[in-house]
Amino acid sequence: MRNFTVRTSDQLPQLLQAFRKEAGLTQAEAALRMGVSQQTLSALERNAARVSVERLMRLLSILGVEFVLRKESGSPSNSDEASSTTQAW
Repeated sequence: MRNFTVRTSDQLPQLLQAFRKEAGLTQAEAALRMGVSQQTLSALERNAARVSVERLMRLLSILGVEFVLRKESGSPSNSDEASSTTQAW
């Protein structure tokens, strides 16, 4: 499984389109599964910054793509805070 790091919303359109094509779906087929028009999905692929999280998550699910949040390993953190946060989860 490949991992892709997305740092800006400008990176999403190309990735979403690539994942859709890799899944063997046309825009019309993916849109039908999402319950939206093909035009809506096309707009989503062109401008992912304006899509709702709910709609993005639904599309990712249809495409078989996981949404993973991971803290950067180089990020500064207080070890006491990190351990108390870990314990709270």
